[in-house]
Amino acid sequence: MNIQPGKNHLNAKWALEQLSGEQSAKYRELFEHGSLNVEIYAPQGRDPQQPHTRDEVYVVISGTGFFLNGEERYAFKPGDLMFVPAGVVHRFEEFSDDFATWVLFYGPEGGE
Repeated sequence: MNIQPGKNHLNAKWALEQLSGEQSAKYRELFEHGSLNVEIYAPQGRDPQQPHTRDEVYVVISGTGFFLNGEERYAFKPGDLMFVPAGVVHRFEEFSDDFATWVLFYGPEGGE
């Protein structure tokens, strides 16, 4: 899936617009290349994520809250980056209504 505005350029405003108009949409895949998948994720109310089969990175676009990553729990804000190894329980908690993040999945199933 390659629906980005430019071949190798994404911006947060455009990415968030891809979620508008769909009440059930919390995420959308925006770009893929090799083993890399880039998504926009903006849950409302609660984060229902389950552990994923690939390593992932989050880069917070907007909002604040807390992030549970395995046994760690810490506050996050715009600009923060979080790494989650494949198979680890994780979720965003107590996040603000404007919360949105980039999600980058990469590597093989089971993680690197």
